[in-house]
Parts: sequence; C-alpha cells; structure tokens
Amino acid sequence: MTMKVSLVILLFVVQVSHATDSARAKLDAFAKDLTTIAGDFEQQVHEPGGKSKTSRGALALRAPRQFRWEVTLPYKQLIVADGEKVWIYDPDLEQVTVRAQGSEEAHSPLTVLTDLSQLDRDFSASEQGEHDGLDWLRLKSKDKEPQFDYCDLGFGSAGLERMQFADSLGDVTEIRFSNWRRNEKLPADEFRFVPPKGVDVIGDPTPAAEAYPVRN
Repeated sequence: MTMKVSLVILLFVVQVSHATDSARAKLDAFAKDLTTIAGDFEQQVHEPGGKSKTSRGALALRAPRQFRWEVTLPYKQLIVADGEKVWIYDPDLEQVTVRAQGSEEAHSPLTVLTDLSQLDRDFSASEQGEHDGLDWLRLKSKDKEPQFDYCDLGFGSAGLERMQFADSLGDVTEIRFSNWRRNEKLPADEFRFVPPKGVDVIGDPTPAAEAYPVRN
C-alpha cells in the first residue's frame, strides 16, 4: 500500500513538473504583473516563392491597448497605436495613414502579453512541445475572419524569444525578440503621434488625445 501511494505521489510530482515547464506556464510567468514592456526585434518574412525580407527595429507595449513598432533597418517605418487611433508613418513616402484602433489590433498575439485575460477570450491555445531549444504555444484566433492561420510563441530562458505566424497569403513571418525591459517607465510621447509638417495624411487625423512630435 505504501509503495502504491509513493508511486502515485511520484507520478503527481512529475506531472506537476511538466505542467510548470509548459509554454503556457512560461507565458503566464512572463506576463505576470506586466504593465509595460519594451525590446528589440528582427523580423523575417518568407514568401511562398522562396524570397525573404528582413527588417530590424524596436517595439514597446503598454497596457491595455497602446503599442509602438518602429522599423529602423533596412528602411524606416513607425506604427503607433495610442489606444484610439493607429498611425502608420512612412518617412520615405512622406505619408501617414491613420485609422480608428479597432478589433484587428485586439486580436494581435502580442497584446496578450499585457492582457492575459484576452488569451482565453480571443484565442484557442495548444502546446506544441519543445523544438529549437524553446517551448512553443500555438494560438489560433476565434475571430470569424482571422488575420493569420496560426501564431506560435516560443519561450526560453529570456521569456518570449520568438514568434512565428502564417497569413492567408501563404507568407510565414518569424520574429526574434531580444533585450526585453519589463515595467520600465516609458517616455510620455512613446505612444503618441502627430504627423510631421509637409507629409500627406490619409484617413481621419482628428486627435483623440494630446499629441507629441515624432522623436528622431
């Protein structure tokens, strides 16, 4: 009897250990008490024909709905979501596109980092096991017209290290993250944007909140 009890306890401990090492558990640990996060990224987009494009830059998120995605190489582009509007600035084209911040941003996999309640509400999650030295969690949007077929999040010792997703056109995007900074006090203008003078503005630029000039 004692032997059976010991075996049951041992099996329970092993199962709990495996659960703790799961990708979902690592996501929960990484996102716990997270209000802001900033870091660097390298993005590769692989097209069906075999071509690929690489870009690098920095990103920042602040709960619940603000984010900044700034491409610095090989070209410059800035995307700012201030909580009410999304601004897309292409300096080379001298053009700004602005639109209301809608449900498509709410279904971005990155937003689950600052709102874990969104994960179970908007996504179906499944463990994908370990490969490439990371533990993987697959997210599939519950939206009727999802922006992507799936999104895989890869977790390692540094937290979220990679993201891979495939869109309806067959493109596969891989993003590698580095230099995460958690709950850092971010500048006041990090998530605010006003079009520079002389650029073309497409959409409704009516400010929803106080705006600040773009930082160089």
